[in-house]
Amino acid sequence: MSSRKRSPARQGIAERVDSRGQRHYRGTAYCKRTGKRLRGPWTPNLAEARAWRVDALARLQAGTLSGDRGPTVRKAADEFIAGIKSGAIRNRAGKPYKPSAIRGYERDLRTRVLPNFGAARLGEVTLPDVQRFADSLSAEGLAPSTCRNVVKPLQALYGWALPRGMAQTNPCRGLRLPTGGASRDRIATPGEASELIAALLPRDRAALGLAVYAGLRLGELLALDWSIVDLDGRALRVERAWDPNAREFIEPKSKAGARTVPIAARLSLLLTDHRVLMNQPIEGLLFPGADAARPIHPTSLYERLANAWKAAKLRPLGFHEARHTAASLFIAAGMNAKTVTTLLGHSSITITFDRYGHLFPGAEDEARGRLDTYLERRD
Repeated sequence: MSSRKRSPARQGIAERVDSRGQRHYRGTAYCKRTGKRLRGPWTPNLAEARAWRVDALARLQAGTLSGDRGPTVRKAADEFIAGIKSGAIRNRAGKPYKPSAIRGYERDLRTRVLPNFGAARLGEVTLPDVQRFADSLSAEGLAPSTCRNVVKPLQALYGWALPRGMAQTNPCRGLRLPTGGASRDRIATPGEASELIAALLPRDRAALGLAVYAGLRLGELLALDWSIVDLDGRALRVERAWDPNAREFIEPKSKAGARTVPIAARLSLLLTDHRVLMNQPIEGLLFPGADAARPIHPTSLYERLANAWKAAKLRPLGFHEARHTAASLFIAAGMNAKTVTTLLGHSSITITFDRYGHLFPGAEDEARGRLDTYLERRD
């Protein structure tokens, strides 16, 4: 072996000469953990090969690089999907994934992520790869929220894979996703909400009333049982929700979702009339379907509402929009942000401020007044 090959500048550098006599170099690095040697790309520049080797050695020592290439994205995704379905893999809160989340993750992984990354090694996907993928979703004309939802299962996949050594870096970290672009959800005025409820069939009025006056999600109001509705004490308890696709009752969306909600006078009248229509039941679902043990399907319910509003020539109000209407009513009535957060079942007050902060009145006036009072007192 020549002295040139034994010199420190050539240590760990492979060398070859092509058919035209040009010399090429490739950096190598040995992974002690796996007993495998990593090899960089061939380059005519010795400095580039040395730079690759120095970087690889540093990453091996830091644990962000491994001689084990790991599974493909497809294989890892199959294991991830099976795990969240069985409950062996849980979300960041340590709870099983909800059926709706499982369906959404599997759909987006199968139809969007795997066609793009399925054959690639999980540990070899880079941030630029994922960024180009996200950009392509926007180029298709998908809404910003849809783009984020498509990328979310890939983020969850890496969040599960990294601590298990299947990948050394998270290519979703630092990702820039589109935001905004959508108008605010519709909010009905109190008078409009009353008119929309009055136009419905008597058996359907309480359902919309629970969304408008109590802020319940559609799944939560469909899961309500008469045993937890206290009309005398004017309060009801949210303890579960209904998943129409899985056809089963599930836990509330978050820990804060289990809550006691006061029944306003208008809602009390709607619920009292609804109980009379149902022959004064003590227990059982408020909105049963053909099978009394299961609620009416949301599609059937909303079709009845839409037909009634069409006949009355009124602009429809979705249940999610009805919940936004409830938030606006709570705020307009003078409730503070903490109370609104509790009534809506938000997991944190930050969510309430992010969604409804613009509805809280007098924030600037209050801040100005408090500052003036403080400065005057100090003077």
